Amino acid sequence: MPSTHPLALHDTASSRLVQALRGHRPEVTPVWFMRQAGRSLPEYRALRATGGSMLDACLDPAMASEITLQPVRRHGVDAAVFFSDIVVPLKLVGLEVEIVAGRGPVFTEPVRTAAQIAELVRIDPALVTERGEEVAAAVARTTELLADESALRGEPIPLIGFAGAPFTLAAYLVEGGPSKDHLGARSLIHSDPAAWHDLTAWLAEVTGRFLALQVQAGASAGQLFDSWAGALAPADYRRAVLPASAAALEPVRALELPGAPEGVPLIHFGVGTGEILADMASIGVDALGVDYRVPLDVAAERVGGASDLTLQGNLDPAMLFAPAAAREAAVHAALEAGRAARAHVFNLGHGVPMDTDPDVLTDLVRTVHDWRAR
Repeated sequence: MPSTHPLALHDTASSRLVQALRGHRPEVTPVWFMRQAGRSLPEYRALRATGGSMLDACLDPAMASEITLQPVRRHGVDAAVFFSDIVVPLKLVGLEVEIVAGRGPVFTEPVRTAAQIAELVRIDPALVTERGEEVAAAVARTTELLADESALRGEPIPLIGFAGAPFTLAAYLVEGGPSKDHLGARSLIHSDPAAWHDLTAWLAEVTGRFLALQVQAGASAGQLFDSWAGALAPADYRRAVLPASAAALEPVRALELPGAPEGVPLIHFGVGTGEILADMASIGVDALGVDYRVPLDVAAERVGGASDLTLQGNLDPAMLFAPAAAREAAVHAALEAGRAARAHVFNLGHGVPMDTDPDVLTDLVRTVHDWRAR
C-alpha cells in the first residue's frame, strides 16, 4: 500500500479523467479505451510470444505493468487501464479456469446446482486479498512508472482498476464458459432464487475485494464491468442482479486511502443495457459507461439529466474500420452528444477489437483532444 495514494496532493486528482469523473468538464475531453492494453498492439503480441498463458501474464507484475503502459506510450490516452481479467479473483480463490484463445474464460467445473453453489460459497473471499500480492505489486509498479510518464507528458496519467460484476461472473461460472444467451444463469435466477442469491452475494465480495486490492495499491478510479447484463429483462436485473452489483462496490468504498479521504471515482458499464441505464446509475456511481447502441444525449435523459452523472462512451467499435472522414464525423457526434451530461469521458461503446489498426486509435485520440465544445 502506498504511503500516500496517487490521488493525494492533487496528483492524479487533477488529471483530466478524474476531474471529468467527478463532474468537472476539462477543456480537453479525456479519452481511454476498454481493452486498449493487449491484443491490438504488436508490442503486446511480441511480449506475450515469450511464453505463458494469459492468466500467467496477468499475475506477472513486470509483464502486467508493461502491457498496461504500452497504449499510454503509443496512443497518448489520458488514462491507463490495468491489464488483468475479470476471472483473476476466481483463480486466486482456487477455481480452475483458463482463458482459451478465441473463446474466453473456461472453467474446469461449471457451477450449476444448489449443492455446487453451497460448496463454492464456503471458500473465503478474503483469499483474494491474501493471495493477491502479484496484483498489488503490478499496480504499484504501474503507478510508479505512470508518474514518470506523467512527468514527461506534463499531464497526470491515472490508472483505472477494474472488476467483473457478479452477474457476468456468474454467467461464466454457470455455463462453464462463454454463452450467446446466458440461458443457464438466467434460468437459475428463476429456478432457485436462494442459490442464485448466495452465488451472487459471494461473487460480489470476491470481485469487490479484487477491485479494492487495485485501488488500495494505487489505482485512481475503478470500473465495474457487467458485460452481459443486457441479456436480462429489466425487472429481473433490478431484483436479482443490481443488489449484488451495489455490494461489489462496498469494499472499495470502505477503503481508507492515505491522503485521499474522498476515495476514488467509480464507473459502471454494461453491454446492451439501454433499458436499464437508470438502474445501473442508481447505485451511487460517479460515471456510467454507455455502449454504442444508445446516443449519449438519450442516455443522459434516461438517467435523469445532466446534474448527477458523468457519461462515458460511446463510439461504435465498427467505426475503427470506417473511412477516416466517417470516423471523425462519428467521433464529433459522440462528443456533441456527450455535452448533455455533466461531464464526458470519451471511450468506445465496447472493447477495442483485436484486428484494429493501432494507428487508427492514435489518430482517434488526437481527434478527441483537438475537439472543443462550441
